[in-house]
Amino acid sequence: MVDQKYDELRARVFAERENDSRKRLTEATDLIAKFTALARSKGVVVGEESFEFIRTIGIVAKAKGIARTLLGPIKTERDGLLSFNEIARRYPPSLHCEGCFAGSDFILMAHPCYRRGMHPVNNWAPRFIDLFWQFDDPAIEKYIALDEDRVRIDVDGGYYVEADTWYGAPFEEDIRNIEPGVIKLRPPADLEFHDVSFFFASAHCLDIKWSESNGIKSFQALEMKTEDIRIEIEGQPSFPARYLHAEFDVQANCFRHFDGAIQLFTEEEYFQRRDSDFNMTMKNSAHVKARSSKVFKINGPLKTKDWVEFCCHFFAANPLTFEYFSGEYPNHVTETLKRIRGGTSQLVGEH
Repeated sequence: MVDQKYDELRARVFAERENDSRKRLTEATDLIAKFTALARSKGVVVGEESFEFIRTIGIVAKAKGIARTLLGPIKTERDGLLSFNEIARRYPPSLHCEGCFAGSDFILMAHPCYRRGMHPVNNWAPRFIDLFWQFDDPAIEKYIALDEDRVRIDVDGGYYVEADTWYGAPFEEDIRNIEPGVIKLRPPADLEFHDVSFFFASAHCLDIKWSESNGIKSFQALEMKTEDIRIEIEGQPSFPARYLHAEFDVQANCFRHFDGAIQLFTEEEYFQRRDSDFNMTMKNSAHVKARSSKVFKINGPLKTKDWVEFCCHFFAANPLTFEYFSGEYPNHVTETLKRIRGGTSQLVGEH
């Protein structure tokens, strides 16, 4: 009976959202017609099926490569990223919503990997995009990956805001003193699957490796999710993992380079990699090299405190990152673990 009521409620919610979507698109008929004409003048053909209202974003036009075509000729880095400042000179970063470059007729958006669960219909995961958009230093060059196949067209529409917090990481160790090595962090083994999903952002593990050569310390971190987290790329199911890489100049005592990527594993690769570590290529003849797509890059002197903050928010809502930098979980996770292990079903609602 409970399952039946849940299914009925879910069906009503989806029906209401579908009706709301049709209503919003009908109300935007003139706007859609205007954008359709603009797109076709740029060589992009869009039809009725190309438009969608997404509650967390707004009215979106979808077409292969539409963002780059509307943006116009722009230098592309070897790794596929675009200069943040070059985009901003044509379409200023939105004053109301990080992750967006706002034009008079459409809005360019950051890559969907920055959304919750890396799903294209979700809002931004806290708070990497906020930090990246606001981070301004004349000595820094920023690069970003765009949502290539979608643009938002209701430029004067509202923005969907979700209240969420993240806990700062008081990482104060001297990077120069960190020894080369491999670290692996995982949620407590006694947690149920749904607890890992809710309190650890579905993190299966966080792998970290430090190495050093010729006065440069290299940092790598890979966040593997639980096996239920999958996305579809060109019709193929993939297991996404967030990856960070950084280079620290020992003599200058600062980071000189920092980039992030999304790695996509096949099912076989995923199960080979998730319980291994960064040294697996030296131990296993079946090397795993996932497809990788860079999603941001920063070149120039970067302070450790700024780097740590970016790391924490890129691995959105994952307490394992906090554990690595501070040596403990955030307070709300610690209290929740005590209650779970104490046999109570009460969840901590306050952070």
